[in-house]
Amino acid sequence: MALLGSPLEPLTYHSDFLLEMGMQVALNLSKREMKGVVIENTQQPAFKTQPIGDLLPFYFSASQIKMAQFMAEYYGCSLGETINLFVPYSVRPEPVEGFMVRQAHHERVAIDVTLSSTQEEALSFIRAHPVSLLFGDTGAGKSEIYMKRMDEILSEGKRALLLLPEISLTPQMEERFKHHFGEIFVLWHSKMTPKQKKIALEKIYNGSARIIAGPRSALFLPIKDLGIIVVDEEHDESYKSSSRPRYHARDMAIYTGKILTIPVVLGSATPSLSSYAKYPYFRLRGGYYTSKRTFVFEPSVEALTPSIDEAIVKNYHENHQGIVFIPTRANFKYMMCESCGYTIECPFCSVGMSLHRNAKALKCHYCNYTEVLPRLCPKCQSSKLTNSRLGTAEAVEHMRTLSDEMKVAQFDRDMITTQNKLIKTLKAFNNREIDLLVGTQMLSKGHDYHDITLAVVMGIDNLLAQADYRSREKALSLLIQIAGRSGRKDDSTVIVQSFNESFFREYLDDYELFLQSELRLREGKYPPSKKLARLLYSHANGLKAKEVMEEASEQLSTIPTIEVVGYGASPIEKIGGKYRFQILLRSGKSTQLIRAIKSVKSPLCEIDMDPIEFT
Repeated sequence: MALLGSPLEPLTYHSDFLLEMGMQVALNLSKREMKGVVIENTQQPAFKTQPIGDLLPFYFSASQIKMAQFMAEYYGCSLGETINLFVPYSVRPEPVEGFMVRQAHHERVAIDVTLSSTQEEALSFIRAHPVSLLFGDTGAGKSEIYMKRMDEILSEGKRALLLLPEISLTPQMEERFKHHFGEIFVLWHSKMTPKQKKIALEKIYNGSARIIAGPRSALFLPIKDLGIIVVDEEHDESYKSSSRPRYHARDMAIYTGKILTIPVVLGSATPSLSSYAKYPYFRLRGGYYTSKRTFVFEPSVEALTPSIDEAIVKNYHENHQGIVFIPTRANFKYMMCESCGYTIECPFCSVGMSLHRNAKALKCHYCNYTEVLPRLCPKCQSSKLTNSRLGTAEAVEHMRTLSDEMKVAQFDRDMITTQNKLIKTLKAFNNREIDLLVGTQMLSKGHDYHDITLAVVMGIDNLLAQADYRSREKALSLLIQIAGRSGRKDDSTVIVQSFNESFFREYLDDYELFLQSELRLREGKYPPSKKLARLLYSHANGLKAKEVMEEASEQLSTIPTIEVVGYGASPIEKIGGKYRFQILLRSGKSTQLIRAIKSVKSPLCEIDMDPIEFT
């Protein structure tokens, strides 16, 4: 019996009647009521067992259990934790599937998608491969190809799943897909109300939902007769879970396709190097837009300069819209003392606090600890407190001083806290009620508006300078994605604050050239030619965490099939009151890493296979 959400290994319970694999039951563990899933029937053991409680009206399918078992093995967590990701099937009687398919098609208003000859070639290509990568430039028409392929899947009586990196992408995609598919299209994401989720799940259960879309959690919905999975913006880091179990939804979508023997389509204008290297791809060049995009590089540190101000005002007076990317939200990233150099840090995390002036507070963006804005330095009592690392809120305040009439909006997680706020802000921008959007990486997430003629990209050198083997890929991809929001209708200008113009210039018009270069650079050292794993040890007692980490490192260094790349304190040594230490492992095969990690497994250790961040 796997206990849902529990890190414990499966436990043995007894029942007076035979239970089928996947059935969900109520049970007790140390006087606590829990839910469990039957994963195996076995002979009565020698030790005493507890009886199961009630049978629940839900079950997990064989494919769901198989997928959960693979995830538990690969990502180094319990089966109860991985099964808990899935939404179970209902055991109640359901309408005959064939009838539901015919009914859905009958009610649907058919809207034909017309493809160009190049798009038709791309469609033929993805039909021919179980896993394929649609490497298409911004505006090249990837969505139309998705919809055409989904139409073919629907005609076979099957259903389709569209994965999006996060809900900030969904409003426009929802509108586009609802226009094409009508009521058979259903959206699923974490910001939905319980009532909205109930309605969506009812449609999924009864078969009336034929096209389901959502972020990574949508992969675990109970979709019968699934015929295709499309992973849009497959390069996006939002597909990787940052908490246990640390799975990657793109990789799990491909594994699901293998289990169900259905095609998986990956799509991106800036595909990840791993997908480019592993899977057959179709290069979809060009697009619907004939406007010119001019890049202007400003060799400057991250700051609002007179030339940026001038460009923003000029663009506004020409009656166009613009976007400004800043990597940091809040007013400023750090508050420090000019007298003694002290940076005000979170008491529970070894990071500087971020200034939120409207709330008159400093906030930690790691553990959410908040304290009142200080007037004096906590160390020397000086009043000379200053700020560094410009944030979105401060930039918005500055830009509102450039023109009394210009409407400037903040577009980050501090302001866009709900789906309704997201929809409202994007609608206002589309209706020209907002002239300038200032935001973080949310700006790069595929929003499609036609009057953006200015894009300003600040702080990209900070991304390029990160201690991360993927820093070049992340920086270039982000720049191309943000630049791609501009110049849809008229010529546009992209201002890039960077001292690395030569690097960006070389690859801006040929991302494939960069991927080929990066493949050679990483050969024999980093993915995709090598596999990485990060072991993260954390405990309130730093000495204890360090001791366990050092013991594991010493043991791992004796295993010839793996390499200990490095170990020690994490770059951010303390988060949420726990001290953190890490080991980075490298090997030619995942199986060698998994075997080695099992030999040093500890309750203090969290396993991050295929890590994408190292702080």
